[in-house]
Amino acid sequence: MSAPNGRIAIGWLVVEDLTMVMVLVLLPALAEALGGKVPGGAGEHGLVASLALTLVKVAAFGAIVLLVGPRVLPWILRQVARTGSRELFTLAVLALSLGIAFGSAELFGVSFALGAFFAGVVLNESDLSHKAAANSLPLQDAFAVLFFVSVGMLFDPSILWREPLMVAAILAFILVVKALNATAIVLAMGFPLSTATYVAGSIAQIGEFSFILAGLGIGFALLPPEGLSLLLAGSIISITLNGLVFAGRTAITAAALARPGVRTIVEDARAPKFALLVQDLENARIAAEAKAAAHKTMSPEELVAHFPMFSSLTSEQREVVLLHLLPHAAQPGERIIRHGDEADAVFFVSSGEVEVVVAGKHIRLGAGSFFGEMALISGGTRSADVTALDYCKFLKLTRSDFDEILRRYPAIREQVTKMAEQRDEMNRKLAEAQAAGHRS
Repeated sequence: MSAPNGRIAIGWLVVEDLTMVMVLVLLPALAEALGGKVPGGAGEHGLVASLALTLVKVAAFGAIVLLVGPRVLPWILRQVARTGSRELFTLAVLALSLGIAFGSAELFGVSFALGAFFAGVVLNESDLSHKAAANSLPLQDAFAVLFFVSVGMLFDPSILWREPLMVAAILAFILVVKALNATAIVLAMGFPLSTATYVAGSIAQIGEFSFILAGLGIGFALLPPEGLSLLLAGSIISITLNGLVFAGRTAITAAALARPGVRTIVEDARAPKFALLVQDLENARIAAEAKAAAHKTMSPEELVAHFPMFSSLTSEQREVVLLHLLPHAAQPGERIIRHGDEADAVFFVSSGEVEVVVAGKHIRLGAGSFFGEMALISGGTRSADVTALDYCKFLKLTRSDFDEILRRYPAIREQVTKMAEQRDEMNRKLAEAQAAGHRS
C-alpha cells in the first residue's frame, strides 16, 4: 500500500469489486433473458421492464440509505454510546449493519452483499465510525477465518482428476488471459510497462465475489453445481501460485526493459504521466489521512496521558467516557466560547492552544487543559471568551453527557468541582483587582 504501483493495483481490485456489485444487482433481472429461471417469476414482465424495476428499486434503496442514513444512524449510535455500555454499542453496530443488509434484500430485492456495502458507507459518516470498526475487529477476524474455512470445505478435490482440462483452462484464463488483458489496458492508458505488469500480477487470481456470483448463477439455473467446484479450484490454485506469478512478472519486465529501444517506448516515454498519477495518489492519501484523523478517537491510555483527571478510572470506565466524547476542531482566531452564551458543552484540549479572556485578563491553555465547565456546574451563562490561537483539536462533552459522567464517576466530579472552584476564585480575584485599579 505504500508503493504507487501497489496502490494502483489495489484501486483496480476495488473497481472490480464495485463492478461485481452492479452485476449482482442486475443478474436477477437478466437471468431469464440468459436462459435461467428466477424464483417467483421476477422476469415475467419482460427484460426491459425487469431491468427498469430493478434499477428503480436500487435507486430508491440508495437514496433512502445515503440521504436518510447519515442523519439517522449516527444519531442512533450516539444515543447508544450515551448509555455507557460497550457491549450494547458493539451490538448496535452489528444490528444496524446486518439490519440494513437484510432489509435491502427483503424490501428492495437487492443482494445482501450490496446492502452490507451501503451499511458500511453510512456508518462511516458517524464520528464514532472508528470506534465501531475497532469494536467489530474481532468479529471481522472470525468471519475471515470462517470464509476461508468454508471455501476449503466447499472445494471438491476430485474435480482435479475428473476435469483436469477444464481446471487447466480456467487457470489459463485467470493467470494468462486476465493478466494480458490488464497489461494491455494499462499500456493503452499511457502508463509504464512496470506498472502494467505489476497490476497484471496482482489480479492474476479470483476471490470471494466469484463465489457469490457462482452461488447466484446456480440459484438462477445459469450455472451447474459443478461450475462452483471449478471456480473454487481455480481460485485456490491461482492464489497459491500468485507468488510465482509475481516472480515471473519481475523476470519478464526486466528482460523487456533490458532492450534500450523497448525501454524508451514502454517505460521512459511514459514516466511523466506516471508521475502525475503518483501525485494524484499522494494527494488522495493525504486527504484520506486528514479525514481519518478528524474522526479518530483516543484510546483509554491516551485519554489519561492527555487528561490526568481520568486516571482514577479503570480502563473499561475510561472507554465508557470515550464513547461520550465528540471530536471538535478550531482554526486560529476562531471563537469557541463567547461571554454571555448559554453553556452547552465542556471542551478538553487535545492539541493546540486557546486564549481565555475573563475579567480583562488573558490566560492561555494548552493540551491537557479543559474549559467551559464552570457554567455547566453553576447553571449560568458563559463568563469568558475563548479563542483558538492555532489549529486546535478538542474532545467535547455536551451538557447532558457531562452531567452523566460526573454522576457516574464521583472521583471525576470531585476533581472537576475543585478545579472549578479554584478557577472561580482566581477569576473573582482578577475581577476585584481590576475593580480596584479602576477606583484608583
